[in-house]
Amino acid sequence: MDNIIFEKKINQYIDYINNRLSEILSIEYPEKIYEAMRYSVFAGGKRLRPILTLMSCEMLGGSKEEAVDFACSLEMIHTYSLIHDDLPAMDNDDFRRGAPTCHKKFDEATAILAGDALLNKAYEIMVDNVILKRKKKFQKAMKYISDAAGVKGMIGGQVIDVMSEGKKIDLDILLYIHKHKTAALIIAPLKAGGIIGGMSDEEIKLMEKVGENIGIAFQIKDDILDVTSTTEILGKPVFSDKRNDKITYVTMFGIEKAEKDLKILTDEALEIIDGFGERSEFLYEYIKRLVSRVK
Repeated sequence: MDNIIFEKKINQYIDYINNRLSEILSIEYPEKIYEAMRYSVFAGGKRLRPILTLMSCEMLGGSKEEAVDFACSLEMIHTYSLIHDDLPAMDNDDFRRGAPTCHKKFDEATAILAGDALLNKAYEIMVDNVILKRKKKFQKAMKYISDAAGVKGMIGGQVIDVMSEGKKIDLDILLYIHKHKTAALIIAPLKAGGIIGGMSDEEIKLMEKVGENIGIAFQIKDDILDVTSTTEILGKPVFSDKRNDKITYVTMFGIEKAEKDLKILTDEALEIIDGFGERSEFLYEYIKRLVSRVK
């Protein structure tokens, strides 16, 4: 695909998402909490999860206008998790995306509350859509996202990740962490966007497989970049996994196997997406570039 056309499309998605996020997070009283929420949300993220939501919705002819609030909710959930991950009690990181983390820019208490507020705001927005629009597909989309963000998904993976620090773990535990902590919030946008866009139950199952593969591949890529990149390129400290005494795919298998398995997982996902036909072209290209990223 032509790079100019692709970048223009991605920028259109990002602008659309950012405009809606700005509306949702317009500053009110007490101003400090909104400033902290906006600081973290607009700190330069790739908007991966909301873009996946909109692409999945549009793949079979759905409307991004119907999906945008769920896309933004996923971004707020993701951002809250990053704020809390960076806290001294968790990963204790001072920088995120090349800028001071929320607790460094403000303070720990504000950072905790900003994360809590973003999570709650995400549910407020989804509930508004469920109540006002009275469509079953919005209920299902919210259910997918709720499960992915909770103990059955991201939080469950985060708990096992924290419990595993400094310990020898096997592949089953490592994959549990990757599937829940990372892949859950890759699967959710593909499933939520798909259901809003009119996908069948069978098609949703295919998107779940795509999301699982890409989520694990995304984490493997992160593990590789943590030992091969630089702080300047990544916008956050490298070797953070080693510093926190964490077992990763790279430390368990080495870079060569990590890169091989990354390709296998990605190729399987791309093959499924290709089966959706011409409408899947942008999602296909987006995922292909996602796993070849340098930051």
